[in-house]
Amino acid sequence: MFNLTPTVRLLLFINVGIYLLQTQLGPQVSLFGALYPIGSIHFQLWQFLTYMFLHGSWGHILSNMFGLISFGPLLEQRWGGERFLVFWLICGLGAGMLYSSVKYYELHQMNEARIAFKEHPTGVGLVDFFENYYPEASGYQTVASALQRNPNDQGLISSANETLQAVYSESLNSPNAGMLGASGALFGLLFAFGYLFPNTELMLLFFPFPIKAKYFVTLYALYELYGGIHRTPGDNVAHFAHLGGLLIGFIVLKFWERGRSQFY
Repeated sequence: MFNLTPTVRLLLFINVGIYLLQTQLGPQVSLFGALYPIGSIHFQLWQFLTYMFLHGSWGHILSNMFGLISFGPLLEQRWGGERFLVFWLICGLGAGMLYSSVKYYELHQMNEARIAFKEHPTGVGLVDFFENYYPEASGYQTVASALQRNPNDQGLISSANETLQAVYSESLNSPNAGMLGASGALFGLLFAFGYLFPNTELMLLFFPFPIKAKYFVTLYALYELYGGIHRTPGDNVAHFAHLGGLLIGFIVLKFWERGRSQFY
């Protein structure tokens, strides 16, 4: 069904092999290799590379590897194995760096809001914190109402401050704080495929009719942008990592185009 080229096959075997290792060794592999936020006690520089070879579930790795074997072979045939591998790794690294930058900003804003509440604790401030940074939480409304009625209750204030500190620490250091997966690198491939083969018609499982690659990539990018800006409770998809892969893919292609004799 798929004409697997050598580098695509190698990446497929490496990713599946490492995931099988994850299932045997447990969460310690993710703790070591997932990309944790800058400032986390678990953050290490090597995670910008290792995160893209780890996955969170069979569904996660199957979807990424399906994308790799669907879009990768034509690009490898066009570029050759070495350039294809370089492109994959650069897109993955760039996606991780962009995601980390956005995450650092978000966590900085969360910490600033936590400090602001600590300095001026109010029920309204407590509600604002949770609505902005932890909307899926529940139960805080009762504490906020009590604090609004009793603004000088030191027990309520202390409890609220401890809760906000715990929320911030969990966002920074919990096992779920680390990002993993090859999606950033894959989105770089998607952009390259749509850029180099724009009129190729794709048949997608969730689309009832063929769609040209250039339209598919554009719609997917808009969806990721919307998802990144308008986060919904429980959404743990790294939308900005996906967008980072697209952006880095665009930059690399434009750089390579300067030497068209090698690019084509």
